[in-house]
Amino acid sequence: MIEHPGDRPPNSLAADELTTLNEFLDYYRNELLGRASGPTQEQLAIASPPSVLSLGGLIKHMATVEDVWFEHRFAGRAEPEPGILMPPGHFEWDFTSAADDTPEPLEAWYVASSDRSRQVTAAAGSLDDLSALSNPSGERYSLRWILVHMVEEYARHCGHADLIREAIDGVRG
Repeated sequence: MIEHPGDRPPNSLAADELTTLNEFLDYYRNELLGRASGPTQEQLAIASPPSVLSLGGLIKHMATVEDVWFEHRFAGRAEPEPGILMPPGHFEWDFTSAADDTPEPLEAWYVASSDRSRQVTAAAGSLDDLSALSNPSGERYSLRWILVHMVEEYARHCGHADLIREAIDGVRG
């Protein structure tokens, strides 16, 4: 369950590794959702050229990234329905297509993808478990690596979201 910023207790300061990683990841999931909660569809689509980043695009991107890393690469499940993942040759599809998405379904997809990722993580036996799929050189990813990567990805995009939201309506994180 995604909580809005301010609703979440601080991270445990002496928890085990899995708990710590999950708490940091959930913190950033909540922070990103908080930056994108409230603006209209038009505001969610605002980007500052030459960048194509928008709040809606960041939410769509991270929903896609959650599904790709946890559902597809780690758990080995089929890719989501066609059109959910970026079409070949369209690197910025998730960012640019989000302008057509209304806030409620976009948020619902993001929350659902985060929930699916949590379920995949909870079902794993260990942080040392390896992904079902490998990278192009044939190496597989540990769940630990994926969780750390996701914390990094969210931290970067939360910074983007802070700047975008402040430019839209002055709201600061």
